[in-house]
Amino acid sequence: MSDVLRVEGLSISFGGLKALDDLSFSVADTEVFGLIGPNGAGKTTVFNCITQFYRPDAGAVWFAPGAERLDRAGHHGSDAIDLVGEPVHRVIRYGLVRTFQNVEIIPELSVLDNVLIGGHVDFKASMLSQMLRLPGARKEEAQYREKAREALSFLSIDHLADQIAGGQPYGVRKRLEMARTLMAEPRLIILDEPAAGLNESETEQLADTIRQIRDRFGCSVLLVEHDMGLVMNVCDRICAISFGKFLALGTPEEIQRDVRVHEAYLGERDDD
Repeated sequence: MSDVLRVEGLSISFGGLKALDDLSFSVADTEVFGLIGPNGAGKTTVFNCITQFYRPDAGAVWFAPGAERLDRAGHHGSDAIDLVGEPVHRVIRYGLVRTFQNVEIIPELSVLDNVLIGGHVDFKASMLSQMLRLPGARKEEAQYREKAREALSFLSIDHLADQIAGGQPYGVRKRLEMARTLMAEPRLIILDEPAAGLNESETEQLADTIRQIRDRFGCSVLLVEHDMGLVMNVCDRICAISFGKFLALGTPEEIQRDVRVHEAYLGERDDD
């Protein structure tokens, strides 16, 4: 199987503290990949380096946005891009999008308008033509509104499209944010603790939603999550890190049996 993302030797320090230390892993095409570790392990820092919210001190983040993928032999492919140094808006244009630990919405706007924000980087009409409401701009906006409604329908919240986003319960806001990622026609979606604040029923629905997104849109999913039930249920492979360093990689079953993972989480060896 080929890869859509390959992180190679990622390192970054803050004030002399090494948050990531020569970290490497890869995410396969259409794979749900989990990144786990104790609090302070550097998981969100990994996400921020991949999406270029942070500029790493060393390493590369190879991403294949087109049909060609990174192969397991280490070749990067003709269309592979090292994201390090790329502006954030261009990373999104390549088809790599993310959600955040804290849901990022504009509460005064409608649910639909919040989803439309996810497609703004692809608008072809100029700002002037949009301001003047020229025919081409109106046509493009109508197409994106239809696309946004389809994303909301896919996530079963289309009936809330015209309601104010700030008045929605937390579970709906989470779905709204995921709908927004779909506007960018993603090749890879990064989910930062998507189950945070959800109850057990909503978490079960989230697992189904992640699988449906992967299957429907043919994209990969990179997941950071503290809910180990969700991680073990939905991920194909999992990478465990501790203090910014690689710890273990394998299937959920392999990770559950790994002594190093038990030690990192529990602080002691599990001899059973």
